[in-house]
Amino acid sequence: MLRLAAALALLFGLAFPAAAQTPPQGLDPQNTIVLTTKTGPVYIKLRPDLAPKHVEQIKALTKEGFYDGIVFHRVIDGFMAQTGDPTGTGMGGSKLPNLPAEFTQTPFKRGTVGMARSQSPNSANSQFFICFGDASFLNGQYTVFGEVVGGMENVDKIKKGDKANNGSVSQPDKIVSMRLLADSK
Repeated sequence: MLRLAAALALLFGLAFPAAAQTPPQGLDPQNTIVLTTKTGPVYIKLRPDLAPKHVEQIKALTKEGFYDGIVFHRVIDGFMAQTGDPTGTGMGGSKLPNLPAEFTQTPFKRGTVGMARSQSPNSANSQFFICFGDASFLNGQYTVFGEVVGGMENVDKIKKGDKANNGSVSQPDKIVSMRLLADSK
């Protein structure tokens, strides 16, 4: 059956990341997000030890299906892929209240998941980003709430934006679905 699925994926030009289909071992299903892209799943270990309020908001939005179909509206090669805005403009958010900053010295590096915000440190709401590489210049200025622990190759395949236009993406890739691992079985 697996060979048939892989053959069909190749025939129709779809990626079939068989290795990434199985979550890494030892994850807490209540604190792991499965973000599915067009090329496969991305497993995000949530960090309530660093940002309990942000993790709770992300989990609440995930449980209501808020992120399903939302685009990666700003993607800068070598830096990060940003999503979580229902308007796709970078200006939108959820109906939940903005969150107070939960900054730490946890480094922004490849696979770090952080909350996007405006100039106000206490303006994070629903938008977040996944780092493609080192972004240590963000340390202590943005909230880290998770880290990719599997499927980073699928993050790498997200359509990149126009560098001249601050990473704005035309015909952007979308989050196919986003679920807690506990709810995805």
